[in-house]
Amino acid sequence: MLYPLYVWKDKNSAYGASFPDLPGVFTAADELNALPAKAQEAAATMYEGETHIPEATSIEKWKDAADYADGYWMLVNIDRSRINTKPVRLNISLPENLLREIDAFAKAHQLTRSGFLAQAALKAMAR
Repeated sequence: MLYPLYVWKDKNSAYGASFPDLPGVFTAADELNALPAKAQEAAATMYEGETHIPEATSIEKWKDAADYADGYWMLVNIDRSRINTKPVRLNISLPENLLREIDAFAKAHQLTRSGFLAQAALKAMAR
């Protein structure tokens, strides 16, 4: 499904992007052509385990909004079938000190432990 992605770039920074239709989904990339893959990853992480993913709207709905005045728009295909909305419980063993570090990192980045581990796994598999 094609979602409007709002893109901006500040001087000496990466490209930032957000989806007005997917509140809370933000991403960034050093190269513009990397944004679609990063956007898919961000949407999958944000909506992991959710039962409802909002539908896409047209850019026309957002293009004149003041919050989106300083950037530009891209349409990005978000493959909703790659977003697993059904959580699966699993039992894993990790060293206690690693688990403490994971929890501290996740908390500092406003993630759940599961969200962080899923994001780390996706990143590792993308290499």
